[in-house]
Amino acid sequence: MRPAPPDRRWLSAPAHGPNRLRLADITEHPKSVGCCDDAGMDVRCGEVSIRPADEHDVSAVVGLMDGAVAWLVAAGRTGQWGVEPYSANPRSTAAISGMAAGRELYVAVSTDIVVGAVAVGSAPDYVPPATEPELYVRLLVTDRACAGRGIGRQLLEHARTVAGAAGVDLLRVDCYAGPDRALVRYYEKEGFTATEAFDVARPSGSWPGQVLQQRLSQ
Repeated sequence: MRPAPPDRRWLSAPAHGPNRLRLADITEHPKSVGCCDDAGMDVRCGEVSIRPADEHDVSAVVGLMDGAVAWLVAAGRTGQWGVEPYSANPRSTAAISGMAAGRELYVAVSTDIVVGAVAVGSAPDYVPPATEPELYVRLLVTDRACAGRGIGRQLLEHARTVAGAAGVDLLRVDCYAGPDRALVRYYEKEGFTATEAFDVARPSGSWPGQVLQQRLSQ
């Protein structure tokens, strides 16, 4: 699934780009009522397993996206994905559904609750094409109630596993690049190297992005 980058109100519909959501793009949002045990620990944030997603996981992933957008708006970071909920655009939910149907979407699950997701597939058309076979991280999102548990890192490692199983050495991703390049630094910390910068034209102004890549053989 790869929603077009324009001003949707966010992500290629999930991919990364002006419409995509990534782990580093979001931060903590309020925990839901009844989420915690008697010790105050969030019961969603225990041991995580990663599995292929299906149509029953779509609403949970869309919910993670909505939470991420809400946090960004509250933090005044509206340049990244705008101000409308991710679910407000029917194309966004359709994009997530398409990823699940195309077997590109994987979810991180803890105590039967979806706490993160990653999608791995082909690159969007708004970034420079690769000159060799590759897989592209189109979506990365986690439940920020579980921040600090390394779920995003586990999902990226799963993306590497998927690429390796496909016999692909190149894994790429893109993210919002400005103004503080925090997301770029996040992916660099995870072993990616920044390559091409790009801009997506939108009615509200250009959306600055950065492509990063990682070679599995290194």
